[in-house]
Amino acid sequence: MPVYALGELVPTIDPEAFVHPDAVVIGDVTIGPDASIWPAAVLRGDYGTITVGERTSIQDGTVVHAGPGFPTVVGAGCVVGHLAHLGGCTLHDDSLVGSGSVVLHHATVESGATVGANAVVPNKMLVPAGALALGVPASIRCDASNLTLIRLSADQYVANARRYRDGLRRLPD
Repeated sequence: MPVYALGELVPTIDPEAFVHPDAVVIGDVTIGPDASIWPAAVLRGDYGTITVGERTSIQDGTVVHAGPGFPTVVGAGCVVGHLAHLGGCTLHDDSLVGSGSVVLHHATVESGATVGANAVVPNKMLVPAGALALGVPASIRCDASNLTLIRLSADQYVANARRYRDGLRRLPD
């Protein structure tokens, strides 16, 4: 897998994490136990810190970046869907960001909240605990998220990452 130091910035990847061989991890990135980073995901910690908590999945094609003074922090048990973009934001534990969504600088997605597919959470927006954020720019529907579904999805990705860690093999050309 392409894991790169950038000067003194060296990724820290827990041995129980799964990083797909086609994902890219650069610089000041920490990935926790049972986290999974899927194909074509890019975590680029060149200008700021990126932290991915335990049992969190960063799915295919997602881009995670940070900037000076605005790290990207993804808590434990989070699900980040395919082709999402996270930039200098905070996702609290047990939150979900749907496929194709964008969560921008200084935005916060609280525990148990969901950002719906293709939504854009603009700079400094708060998605409250248990809420659902939909649209461009996102609007909030209070108490419309499904914590049970988020936790089930996180569990499924932990199990799938173990399956990949044990059984993925590249076939000869």
